[in-house]
Order: sequence, then C-alpha cells, then structure tokens
Amino acid sequence: MVKLSGVIITYNEERKIETCLASLKDVVDEIVVVDSFSTDRTEEICKKYDVKFVKQKFLGYKEQKNFAINQATHDHIISLDGDEALSPKLQETLLKLKSNWVYDGYYMNRYNNFCGQWIKHSDWYPDKKLRAFVKGKGEWKGINPHDSYKLHDPKNCGKLKGDILHWNYPTYSAYNTQIEKFSSISAQSYFELGKKATLWKILFNPWWAFFKAYFLRLGFLDGLNGFIICLQTANLTFLKYIKLREIIKSENRKA
Repeated sequence: MVKLSGVIITYNEERKIETCLASLKDVVDEIVVVDSFSTDRTEEICKKYDVKFVKQKFLGYKEQKNFAINQATHDHIISLDGDEALSPKLQETLLKLKSNWVYDGYYMNRYNNFCGQWIKHSDWYPDKKLRAFVKGKGEWKGINPHDSYKLHDPKNCGKLKGDILHWNYPTYSAYNTQIEKFSSISAQSYFELGKKATLWKILFNPWWAFFKAYFLRLGFLDGLNGFIICLQTANLTFLKYIKLREIIKSENRKA
C-alpha cells in the first residue's frame, strides 16, 4: 500500500480550510500546507490537524504548487486548494487507490459552489482536474492563474470516481473582485508569452466564451447564477485582452 501526502496551498483560508483538512485526515498519511503568510486564523486551524505547516512567500500559482509538492515526504500526492475538499465518494475511491495505484496520475471532477448553489453545467462541471499523481511524473504548468498539473506521459493516467468539492465565491462581489485580479494576472502572463491583443480577439473571443458556456455547455440550466457565470466568463476574456493591449502600449512607449 502506498503512502499518500495531501498537499495544500493557502492564503487566508479560515472560512473553508477546516472542511478541507477534515476531508483529508482519514485518507492521507501526511498533510502538507504551504501558506503565503496568512493574516487570519488559517495557521491556528491547520495546527489542530497536526499538519506540516510551511510558510512561503507567494511565488505564483503554479510555482507555489510545485514548491509545495517538494515539501511532501511521500511520492504519491493528492493536491487541493484551501477552499476545496474531498467528497465522501472521492475519499472512498482514494483509500482503495492506495492499495492499487497503477498510473502516473488520476483525473477527477471538481464540483463548484457559487453563491450557495452547486453549478452543474457551463464550463464549471464536469470541471476535470488531475490532482492525484506521483511526484516527479509531471509538474504544474500553464498560464497563471489557470494552472494545471501536466504529466510527462499524458497517456499514463486514469479517472477516479467522486468529486473535489470547491466553494469558490460566496458572494457576487467576491466574484467581481476575483475577475479583476485574474484578468490582470492573465494579461501579464500573456504578455510574457508574447501573445497579441488584436481587435478581433477583443471583439470575438468574449462573445464566443459566452456562447460556448451558456448554450453549448448548457449554462442556462443553472438559472440566474448560470447566466452570471457565463457573462463573467466573457467579461474575464474581454478584460484579459484589453489589459494585455494596455501593457503592450505601455511597454512600447518605454522602448
């Protein structure tokens, strides 16, 4: 039977971190929390669960998660954010997996709670994530803040039953704030990758993002919150590109 490390990155997660830890404690053999110097009760709550608590200045989403993996004692990892938890079915599946671990990594679905409602459609479900993996068989990659774990051998993967439960935005205001934050991070990441903000991308990409999420992926079935999510998906796309355009103009003026 393999030994499993639960790895979490946190910053001011006092609202949900206990739910996360409680879902892990009977499944994993070690819990590692890498915290970006939280100013709330996150550390106090974590220490009730006998975790390995490591303080690390935030390096960026993928960078922080790669750092966190290296703090784990065991080679087999289940990775969560502080506002996520294992569903009972996923707990059961992971316990069985420890006796029969075959692949380099395993996907599972993430089930998102938005303003008190579990979202079942649009881009939010099934929100497939690779979160159980063997250390050294891949790494966190992608464009911040939309990072994901990528295996060196993408075909060497399986799928687990059960969901990661994710309480992402308790209020519409919190969602608006995060859209502003994520669009700025994405724009800077796009700039560093040399991407362009053409007028076509600014006009077409937001429209397509909404159409795909609301109609093709049935976001309308989630009611008003489904509409809000799909509209904000378009807004995030729009803000990302106009902020990229702003960065490019600013850098050109400096040249």
